[in-house]
Amino acid sequence: MERSVSEKDQMSFYKNGREIYLSRLIRESKDNRIIHNTLIKYASQFGNGHNRINILSIFAGKFFFMELGIGMFGDLNINSKGEIQPTQQRLQELIEEIKLMDEVGLDFFGIGEHHRPDYAVSTPEIVLAAASTITKNIQLGSAVSVLSSSDPVRLYQSFATIDLISGGRAELVVGRGSFIESFPLYGYDLADYDELFEEKLELLLQINKNKTVTWKGKLRPELKNQQVLPRAVNDHLNIWVAIGGTPESVLRAGKFGVPAIFAIIGGDPAHFKPLFDYYREVYTHFGHKAEAMQVGVHMHSFFGENGKQTAEEYYPTYSAQMNRIGRQRGWPPYQKQQYETGRSPQGHLIIGDANESIDKILQMQELLGLTRFSAHMDVGGPAHASMMKSIEIFGTKIAPKVREALAKKKTPAAVNA
Repeated sequence: MERSVSEKDQMSFYKNGREIYLSRLIRESKDNRIIHNTLIKYASQFGNGHNRINILSIFAGKFFFMELGIGMFGDLNINSKGEIQPTQQRLQELIEEIKLMDEVGLDFFGIGEHHRPDYAVSTPEIVLAAASTITKNIQLGSAVSVLSSSDPVRLYQSFATIDLISGGRAELVVGRGSFIESFPLYGYDLADYDELFEEKLELLLQINKNKTVTWKGKLRPELKNQQVLPRAVNDHLNIWVAIGGTPESVLRAGKFGVPAIFAIIGGDPAHFKPLFDYYREVYTHFGHKAEAMQVGVHMHSFFGENGKQTAEEYYPTYSAQMNRIGRQRGWPPYQKQQYETGRSPQGHLIIGDANESIDKILQMQELLGLTRFSAHMDVGGPAHASMMKSIEIFGTKIAPKVREALAKKKTPAAVNA
């Protein structure tokens, strides 16, 4: 019988050194899922002020470890007549989907912020607060919150509140966003696009480190000895920066020493490797510890029992969404060949059966050195039943095999130890 995690073990971990405890757990446990769950649990609940990155990186030089989860934008289904799915229906479906993610053991969920008629979610924190009451283990975050057009104080307060409600399971992923509707909606000038993000990220990170803040910038009123409350669990909120693919974004994330998640939604993922390498170089150049580095990828994904059938059935939904966005951005019509190229081993799509998906996810981890993989699963608004099946397959068939493969694989540092 596998050993359980007792209260005595927890205190041993907390007081006497987490590496000693987890080393023993790895030696004694034959079930990688127990190891994985324990890492996630302690990353969320223990560390006396240290964030979960510190705990998840304990074995960065010894064992490969990758969080597996799902990101969504809350796409509304649009049928062939142009009729848009009711937002209320999609939101209720979304809550059911998040509940299932938790039940099948996925590590995290992220929901994006959009202010358009084809998306259901404009305030991720409301959806996440609702989800926190019906889930037990899954990390809950944004994907992304548009920091440039948000107030960092209010954003921190909202996610700290979710963190408290959920028992330390909230995280915040910030970015500039791929759409610009929020700028005029909230009264921001697009001419300040880059400067807004830089300034607000600096303030957000300062708030995360200090309960009382004194700060002055150019585009937001200054703060003079202001308390920002409530505080997140252990007085620290896990904050990621989303990167679309520009060296400037990579430099910013590396300089601040924050985890980075790259959106690979087109082309050959191998072409993104120089950006990942650049992030690692910048991260360490600015004095951040390499073993604390967290880096992830966000890729369009969809899973089914039969790979070919799943791909064929999902293509109309996926291509319709690509064409809707493409018409607004001047792209040529989406072609079936693009889809098939994307599904190839050198492509950016992970759409197919469990075995195909396992191989490709492991390929991405090997290529890019990932500590997190996010499957963007609702592009185009697939049917709820299909979404539930895709989530089930990810959690029960794909994730266990990926974790098993990574558990057998030691880093070069471990081999040479």
